[in-house]
Amino acid sequence: MRILQRYILIELIRVLVLIIGVMTVLLVFVGVFREATERGLGPLQALQIIPYIVPSMLPFTIPATLLLAVCVVYGRLSADYEITAAKAAGINVMSLLFPAFFLGGALTVCSLLLNDQVIPWSMQNIERIVTLAMEDIFFDVLSSQNLVEDPQQGYSISVASVDREQRRLIMPNIRYTPRGGREESFVAQAREATLRFDLERQEIVLHLTDAWLDAPGKMQGRLKDKEIALPMELGGSQMKPRHLTIRDIENQLESLRLDSARTAEQQAIEAAFALSLGEFESLASDEFQQRGHHINGNQSQVRRNRTELHNRFALSCSCFFFAFVGGPFAILQARRQFLTTFFLCFLPILLVYYPVVLLTLNLSIQGHVHPGWAMWVGNAILLVSAAVVLRKAVRN
Repeated sequence: MRILQRYILIELIRVLVLIIGVMTVLLVFVGVFREATERGLGPLQALQIIPYIVPSMLPFTIPATLLLAVCVVYGRLSADYEITAAKAAGINVMSLLFPAFFLGGALTVCSLLLNDQVIPWSMQNIERIVTLAMEDIFFDVLSSQNLVEDPQQGYSISVASVDREQRRLIMPNIRYTPRGGREESFVAQAREATLRFDLERQEIVLHLTDAWLDAPGKMQGRLKDKEIALPMELGGSQMKPRHLTIRDIENQLESLRLDSARTAEQQAIEAAFALSLGEFESLASDEFQQRGHHINGNQSQVRRNRTELHNRFALSCSCFFFAFVGGPFAILQARRQFLTTFFLCFLPILLVYYPVVLLTLNLSIQGHVHPGWAMWVGNAILLVSAAVVLRKAVRN
């Protein structure tokens, strides 16, 4: 039995690796094109992010390619009457299906590790490449025009020259006047400055040396060292819950809970004072309403994070359930071509499983259902279907 199971397992791995390789190459170009379009990357940066795009593609390709590999191997075994010969020798079908179940379980663990560790690591490297690319573009503009300005954000930076090797700005002059926030405006001059991009906070951070700062109503004078931050819209740089580790998601959930509790407590105190003093108009003030919007925003983010947390485990476990369905189904479809068997098995999954997963995902994000059970509805459908097909394969 061990020799037979090892033979089936090797065949499954061989076919799986081949199919994953082909599918990943095709999807990588789609992923690279999307990232380059969203972030405005050049050809060199697009080539640099290719190794980091591959891990983000694998969790979506592994379940379908595993199903195809299982259909190919068990369909061929059944078509060549090897399954019939094994049953005639007293070998149970479950023993022959064990390699597929084992491979599905192993890929479940690998998929979970990819989602929890490898993908966040690869996204950090993509962000690093994007940051360097944007800094290069910024320095190119300053080198050629000696001026960068953004009327939307309200800042302008002019320099006497740029040291590209040490990435320094010589004699920078920074003016910042945000819309609707004149109290935050300032003018700064310095002998030199270093510049970096913070994509997480969406800021341009300038470290000034031997600077003169004029901030009306706050300070005016010379400073030896000063760090200032300018806002900048960096499209596509916001880290999504999918790009965080499980520990980071849990820490973010705790932080959002504490922030919402503090904001709600402050809002309740202000409402109590307003009611007791008869200042009812303060309850309709923009500041009071803003706190309510802030709490709603936190709750929306909490729902997204919780949905991602449960969806990560459910999506990883789908590898096992795909193998659970595909193996017995391929045995029953012995006289068909393996591609026909795959499409007959994958079509109901495509029409039922994925729409159910997307529906429960959206309902969980909106807060209509609890993600703790909703994200497992698709796998439950696969489990019921697999039980029915497996019963027929074992009996017949």
